[in-house]
Amino acid sequence: MDTMTRLRLLPWSDPEGRPCYLASDRDDSPMNRRADQIEALHLSMGTELLGHARALLDDRKADARELRFLANRLCEALRDALRVAESRGRRLAVHDEDGDAP
Repeated sequence: MDTMTRLRLLPWSDPEGRPCYLASDRDDSPMNRRADQIEALHLSMGTELLGHARALLDDRKADARELRFLANRLCEALRDALRVAESRGRRLAVHDEDGDAP
């Protein structure tokens, strides 16, 4: 298999904000398992934040500062969820024209 197809986009960035990748030939390696845990945490936190967002948006007394804070956290959660989706999408089996995995 081509090395580039085995690179996994990790759910975190380097200190400069650039994406990090893992080259591994084992799905159960310690780093792959850790990345799986972080992805699950990101999705769980996004789900929890969505509940808080709904409650705050339903509160007519919420001020601009609170709503701006919420918007920033929602942007972070969306960024994390999109990174998880991109990473998982890249790892889907690529099928040839006959529908068989290579």
